[in-house]
Amino acid sequence: MSKFESSTLRSRQLFEIAKKYLPGGVSYSIRYFEPYPFYVSKAYGQKLIDVDGNEYTDYWIGHGAKIMGHNYPPVIEAIRRQIELGIHVGLPHEWEIRLAEQIHRMVPSIEKVRFTNSGTEANMYAVRLARAYTKRAAIVKFEGNWHGGYDTLHVAVVPPYEKVYAGLTYGAVKDTVILPYNDLEAVEKAVEKTEIAGIIVEPVAGAGGMIPAEREFLKGLREICDKIGALLIFDEVITGFRLSTGGAQKIYGVTPDITTLGKIVGGGEFAVGAFGGRDEYMELLNQLKYRNYHERAFQGGTFSANMLMTSAGYTLLSELERRPEIYNHINTLGEKLRKDIGEILERHNLGYTTGIGSLVGVHFTPIKPRDVKTAQTMKDKEKSRKYFQHLLESNIIALTYENPQFFISSAHTINDIERLIQVTEEFAKNIKKQ
Repeated sequence: MSKFESSTLRSRQLFEIAKKYLPGGVSYSIRYFEPYPFYVSKAYGQKLIDVDGNEYTDYWIGHGAKIMGHNYPPVIEAIRRQIELGIHVGLPHEWEIRLAEQIHRMVPSIEKVRFTNSGTEANMYAVRLARAYTKRAAIVKFEGNWHGGYDTLHVAVVPPYEKVYAGLTYGAVKDTVILPYNDLEAVEKAVEKTEIAGIIVEPVAGAGGMIPAEREFLKGLREICDKIGALLIFDEVITGFRLSTGGAQKIYGVTPDITTLGKIVGGGEFAVGAFGGRDEYMELLNQLKYRNYHERAFQGGTFSANMLMTSAGYTLLSELERRPEIYNHINTLGEKLRKDIGEILERHNLGYTTGIGSLVGVHFTPIKPRDVKTAQTMKDKEKSRKYFQHLLESNIIALTYENPQFFISSAHTINDIERLIQVTEEFAKNIKKQ
C-alpha cells in the first residue's frame, strides 16, 4: 500500500460511495486519478486539507480560477456582505454594470459584454454571434484547443482528431474546420476553400498542455480575418486576467473581435463565463434595436450575471487592476518553475516544460512541443502518471493525471516552488533507475 493510500482511508471510503451515485464517482472526469481522488474538507491560500487531515500544496487551484489562492479575504468579505442583501434575483442590478465597466476598462477590445454561466456557454454564444454577423456558417478551430462541451467546438480535443465523440453527430460539426495549432500556412490554405464566419483560438492551449501560441501566428490570424471579413475570437477563459490585467491579447499585442472569459471573472468562486467585443458585433444582441426575435442573436440564462457572482468578480478584478505586484509575483514564480523543472527534465532526457506567465506545462516528450499534436501524440503517458503520483505522494496536487500542469496563485511562495522543483528532481533520478 502506498503512502497516499495508507493516509487517505476516508477518501477511499467516500469514493466507493460516490461510485454508487455519480458516474465514475466524480462530477467531472478530469477530477479522477488513480488509485482514487482525495476528498477536500478545507481550502485556504495555496493549501488543501483532505477529509483525513492531510495537507497538500495546490497547483490545481480551482481549475486555475483561484489566481489569489483560496478564500482571498477581500472577495470572501464581498460575498458575505452580498449574501445579506441578495444572491440571485433574476432582474437587473448595479453589480452587473460595475463588473461590465471594469472588464471594459481592463480589456479595451471589449466595448460591451454579456455574462453567461460557464466558459462553454461563452464560446457557444460567441460562435453564434460570429455566424449571425457574417451570415456564414464555417468556424475554424485548432487541434487540441479546448472550448468546452458545445457541439460545434467539441471536436479535435484529443487524437484521433477526426473522430466524433460519443453523443455528437457529424452534422453537428460539419461546419467546423479543424486545423493544426501554430500553423499559419494551413489556415491560409483553408480559407481559400471555405467561407469562414470566424476563427476561435486559445492564445495558450490549456488542456493541450500550456502550449503558447506564437506571436506571428496570432498576428497572422488577425490579418487573415481582416482580409476575408471573418471574426477573430480569442478564448481567454484561462488566460483572461491571469497573464495580465488585459489578458493574453495585451501580452501578444493582437486584438480579437470577440473575447470569451471565465474562471477569474467570477472572483474565482462562482460558475461564470462572459463574451464581449466591439459595439458593432455585440449590438446584434440588443433587444431594443432588434425587436424581431429571429433577427436578434440570442443569449440568456437564469443565473447569468447574478448579484453574488458579479459582486465577487468586480471585487477581484478591481484588486488585480490596483495591485500590479500580483503579476510580478506569479509570473516570476512561473518563470522559475518552467526554467528549473525544464532543466531537470532535459538533463535526464525525460522531457520539457512549456507555458507563459503563471502557467506551466510538463511534457514527457522526445522533442519540445510547439503544437498540441506533438504534445498529445508523442507524450509518454506512463511517465506522466508516475510523475503525478510522485507529486501526490509528496502532498502536491497538479492538474491533471496524464497531462501535468501547474497554475500558480499569488498565495504560492518561493518555498513552495523550490519544494516542487526538489520533488521533481527526486522523481527524475528515481525514474531513470527503473
